[in-house]
Amino acid sequence: MSAIGVVSSCSCLRPGVWLLKPGMQKMSSLGLHTAARCAAKDYYEVLVLGGGAGGITMSARMKRKVGAENVAVVEPSKTHYYQPLWTLVGGGAKQLAASARPTGSVMPRGVEWIKSRVTALDPDKNCVWLENDTKVSYKYLIIALGISLHYEKIKGLPEGFHHPKIGSNYSVHTVEKTWKALQDFKEGNAIFTFPNTPVKCAGAPQKIMYLSEAYWRKTGIRSKANIMFNTSLGVIFGVKKYANALLEIIKERNITVNYKRNLVEVRADKQEAVFENLDKPGLTEVHQYEMLHVTPPMGPPDVLINSPVSDAIGWVDVDKETLQHKRYPNVFGIGDCTNLPTSRTAAAVAAQSGVLDKTISLVMKNQLPTKKYDGYTSCPLVTAYNKVILAEFDYNAQPLETFPIDQSKERITMYHMKADMMPFLYWNALLKGYWGGPAPIRKLMHLGLK
Repeated sequence: MSAIGVVSSCSCLRPGVWLLKPGMQKMSSLGLHTAARCAAKDYYEVLVLGGGAGGITMSARMKRKVGAENVAVVEPSKTHYYQPLWTLVGGGAKQLAASARPTGSVMPRGVEWIKSRVTALDPDKNCVWLENDTKVSYKYLIIALGISLHYEKIKGLPEGFHHPKIGSNYSVHTVEKTWKALQDFKEGNAIFTFPNTPVKCAGAPQKIMYLSEAYWRKTGIRSKANIMFNTSLGVIFGVKKYANALLEIIKERNITVNYKRNLVEVRADKQEAVFENLDKPGLTEVHQYEMLHVTPPMGPPDVLINSPVSDAIGWVDVDKETLQHKRYPNVFGIGDCTNLPTSRTAAAVAAQSGVLDKTISLVMKNQLPTKKYDGYTSCPLVTAYNKVILAEFDYNAQPLETFPIDQSKERITMYHMKADMMPFLYWNALLKGYWGGPAPIRKLMHLGLK
């Protein structure tokens, strides 16, 4: 797989900075964690695989539970990205640099950073194998390996990104090309895609489309743009309340939606995109484009495919309420790499981290987990440069909203939460292990209405 094809877990977050635990007041940027080695020890009480949102969050929580010297994180990347910002980077509203920090700066102080890749998991022997045939054993294992991008499954990619007029907000290597393509657009077809696989933050493929439409309205060329959303899905969004609101926006802004269309080839030299009609397998249609935004196929990391900890597809096989592994009681999963039947977002990671913290605490005491994850996730649907629909929902695709307002309406306040408050909350609360999701705020908000 090319370097363009792997990212760690992240996506949409949610509000609530004013109710952070008092411990957050003690947080600071005291010193960077600079340790980066193959493995300082060959055994840790808690071993965390992955240094994305889920991995860093849980390592911070585990540090407080068992001590920093007993926790290690396996993560090869030198840079940690706040990927929800990439929607706004692709739309020209934020700079890419604002989404990045050195991995050492977000690693909990004192926790061992093992700068290596996991090559195999052996849960029957309570160990994992790293590069250079290094074995590390554990008492408890937390798997937070994120999700893999597979541009190469689309014929003509990723090499097609060397051509102009094509970008993708899902990769650090291509997100700025989205903004360039948006600016260079003059007239013709602007096509935005959604693949025939699970994806992180299912609203993101639409967000850049709405931003592009708003940009072209602002620059006076909207009438020359034929905007198309070609999605493999049969609906615009999985939660009816928000889907209805989005369909109204789509109608008002004269956007064409083609359902059950999956991008299978990009002929970048000819500016052609080839889509398969999923209702008529084998039947394809070709569209000329002047701008193309690609959401790549995604799947579990290679190391999880055919692993003992994974289901038949390759996702970590955990209990959907406790996040404890179904077969190995000392193994746990969080975030995009799991088979939890909810949308893959950083908001989901926040809610999952609070539950998983309670689960592990009880398991360490030889007690049964009692805290239950309800599938909460959130997706701030950016619909303009100053508007957001805040979608929040559970396992049953039912709204699970925080605020006593109609969150299906576009709001300026929600945009500022997405663009300004959420990055602060991510870096200073979630990654420090002080933010466990929306439940406390939601309870207080609704208690205030009684």
